[in-house]
Amino acid sequence: MTSGLARTALLGYRLAGVALYPLASPYLGYRAMKGKEDRARRLERLGYASLARPRGPLVWVHAASVGETIAIMPMIRELRRREIHILLTTGTVTSANLVQSRLADEVIHQYVPLDVKFPIKRFIAYWKPDACITAESEIWPTTLSELARRGIPQIRVNARISDRSFARWSNYGSVAEALFEKMALVIAQSDLDAERFRDLGAWPVIVSGNLKSDTDPPPCDEDVLARYRKEIGDRKTWAAISTFDGEEKIVGTVHRTLKPKNGQLTILVPRHPDRADAIEAMLKEAGLTVARRSRNDSLTPETDIFLGDSIGEMGLYLRLTEIAFVGKSLSQQGGQNPLEPAMLGCAVLSGPQVQNFRDAYQHLVRKGGARIIKDAEMLAKAVYYLMINDLARRKMVDSGHDAMEEMRGALSKTIKALEPYINPLTVSARLQPKAAAVR
Repeated sequence: MTSGLARTALLGYRLAGVALYPLASPYLGYRAMKGKEDRARRLERLGYASLARPRGPLVWVHAASVGETIAIMPMIRELRRREIHILLTTGTVTSANLVQSRLADEVIHQYVPLDVKFPIKRFIAYWKPDACITAESEIWPTTLSELARRGIPQIRVNARISDRSFARWSNYGSVAEALFEKMALVIAQSDLDAERFRDLGAWPVIVSGNLKSDTDPPPCDEDVLARYRKEIGDRKTWAAISTFDGEEKIVGTVHRTLKPKNGQLTILVPRHPDRADAIEAMLKEAGLTVARRSRNDSLTPETDIFLGDSIGEMGLYLRLTEIAFVGKSLSQQGGQNPLEPAMLGCAVLSGPQVQNFRDAYQHLVRKGGARIIKDAEMLAKAVYYLMINDLARRKMVDSGHDAMEEMRGALSKTIKALEPYINPLTVSARLQPKAAAVR
């Protein structure tokens, strides 16, 4: 007969919308993910550590992917300033590379173990975290249960819960409560998110705002930026970033519509660069000339589309324009982060499907830094208007900056809420004799 804990975990996986194979065997789970991970570090996913644990207080921080990792970087640096060791886990190769490039000397990085009993038990037994802080939208039942069983406080920061996830969890109130009450603290992005976490059984819950508002603008290579600016010259530009399947075709249509009027350069940055070959083929079939960043192509006067198919260069692409359409908002539901283009001086355009960033868009639209469009025709008109109307474009850019300044402050609220958990660790760290890492 299936135990109550197993039934809870099984239902948790169904609610999270993830595959159930790990419950049958961690090795089946491992096989399912082959080809998507760093093969040299694949045993980390089974809870086997590849690095030594340092002596002293250690906090396990988890960020699912690139966006979450960037959002919590300032928080991580604040914890490190307080002399607390950070074990940072992520779930993708891309996020691991980001950690290596920006946080290599500040954290210990491991791939997050599968949410299965033995990998999780092995992982916790080795690292012995004093607390666990997660920035992740999914709920992982086994991890929650194992940490709670060992008395390790679990804190969720920058927390949000989507309309769809909330509806699913609400259908299983007793199961949700059994899991959500295991969290020691939830620091939510918005009042709505906070209300939902409370309804599902989490307590205490406070509101901080979005940590992404307190991050620095994404960096770029100044030499590469200067090169592309020189190649672009006086041409007008606009960017479509974080696009999903179907939106690239819309971008191509907008470009063809505006080209006779403007002769503009369109910068297209798909959310998943591994789709670049298919996107290029589609654009070429439509008669457009494509230059790709991954090939280091030059931008000539004949170039229609600059395809940004590289990873970690959003700062470059956004600095080449003052108009940015943010994807996953026309052909997909949920939207993508509008804060980076706003902080880098872009007038922000988006489709109506922005549930995942509802508060950010509401604030930007209310201040005049963003505009919601409903289809390709409306997008073309908005891009053209902003290209030819310098005053309107600058007004949107300035309004976006003002909105960003008003949204800042989430980091200080988050750190203040964490102090009951991290202050004792800081005292312990400062009393700890300096020593080499131990197992």
